[in-house]
Amino acid sequence: MIRAGIVGGTGYTGVELLRILALHTHVEVAVVTSRSDVGTRVDALYPSLRGAIDAVFSAPDVAALSNCDVVFFATPNGTAMLMAEQLLQQGIKVVDLSADFRLKNAEEWQHWYGIEHACPALLAEAVYGLPEINREAIKNARLVANPGCYPTAVQLGFLPLLEKGLVDPQHLIADVKSGVSGAGRKAELATLMSETGESFKAYAVAGHRHLPEITQGLELIAKQSVGLTFVPHLTPMIRGIHATLYARLNTDADDLQALFEQSYADEVFVDVLPANSHPDTRNVRGSNNCHISIHQPQGQDTVVVLSVIDNLVKGAAGQAIQNMNLMFGLPEQSGLSTVALYP
Repeated sequence: MIRAGIVGGTGYTGVELLRILALHTHVEVAVVTSRSDVGTRVDALYPSLRGAIDAVFSAPDVAALSNCDVVFFATPNGTAMLMAEQLLQQGIKVVDLSADFRLKNAEEWQHWYGIEHACPALLAEAVYGLPEINREAIKNARLVANPGCYPTAVQLGFLPLLEKGLVDPQHLIADVKSGVSGAGRKAELATLMSETGESFKAYAVAGHRHLPEITQGLELIAKQSVGLTFVPHLTPMIRGIHATLYARLNTDADDLQALFEQSYADEVFVDVLPANSHPDTRNVRGSNNCHISIHQPQGQDTVVVLSVIDNLVKGAAGQAIQNMNLMFGLPEQSGLSTVALYP
């Protein structure tokens, strides 16, 4: 039985980890930390977990986590990098759901996140946890940087096109919408229901923190520099990411539908929908699935890829558990064979 610790168990991704791990037959949730709720039963804060999680919140320190086999960081940026090195020295594997280890360049990380990186030496070792690209490396990793929700949807959508060199990598557009839970569980004016309900807006058009992460991933796929315009939007729903991706073909492509189907034929969590489909976020809600469809409007040279995920599952906690399964040699879908909620 794998003993798991969760640092930051009171946020949306933290409780999503608890929800999924509660039914994982190979995992025992041994430690759940929270700075503000030390001594409180987890199921007192989250009654949805009554009878499923028997744990009490403890302080987030290395000593409390020392008996774990794996530690998930569901924390704000800047926390995991303060503890990861000590945990790794004790032979504990780490899956970080924040951005602390996603970027390989420490100076670029500081530019986008505003603080100096506490352990830049670990950036080279950290494996970017997108299984559809880095599966073999994840299997041997001690430290996995779990991708962001926007980057997951965008990279999975562009992957087959860039891998085969079918589109112009200098003119990629990602127009992406997110549910409000992507902003985290905090009291903030911009995410109040009365502010977001019956409204729709773009934000961070000048530059979003996920831009360098997406660009870094796409460049590794394309094996060259890419030009990406990334515009995120906030939608009045709780869960979901909908990415509408645009690229221009630089060569004749016989059958894009077949290309995507072949690319993802062996991926249990990526479902290429039938031709002319339009993925809907509600059809992946609560699941670790990514639904993709491909369009070529009017038969011209612009390709439109639609990619949808649940931002809290495939975009965060579910993908983290998918990575943990790979790290411990478990079947990749262990604990993740959940059918999406509908309606």
